[in-house]
Amino acid sequence: MLEIVSGKKGRGFYDENGSLNLVGLAWTLMKEGEAFKLIDKCLLEDPYNNMEEALRCIHIGLLCVQQNSIDRPNMSSVILMLSGERVLPQPKPPAYFADTDLWKGDHSLSCNTCITDVEPR
Repeated sequence: MLEIVSGKKGRGFYDENGSLNLVGLAWTLMKEGEAFKLIDKCLLEDPYNNMEEALRCIHIGLLCVQQNSIDRPNMSSVILMLSGERVLPQPKPPAYFADTDLWKGDHSLSCNTCITDVEPR
């Protein structure tokens, strides 16, 4: 969903330092209240597209990539979220995203910080 709304591939690096992938960039922009910067310009130029819907898709996309698999919504919940029938919970940090605070101290990460649960929902 993040790839569709942003027009960017998930495996590239998109910040000034070349350290944030698409998920990391979306998370950072959302925390800063600037998620609208992630929306592809082509979507904004079309009069039939709605910025609120695009921001909702970014929010839902971040919910789907949370670090803990229990926090990720199942597909029936995602459908309700996309239809606007549900209030969206605040996303927690996404999987595969290392915040700079994690690098303080001995400059090493524990395995459970880097790897997400692989159980489907």
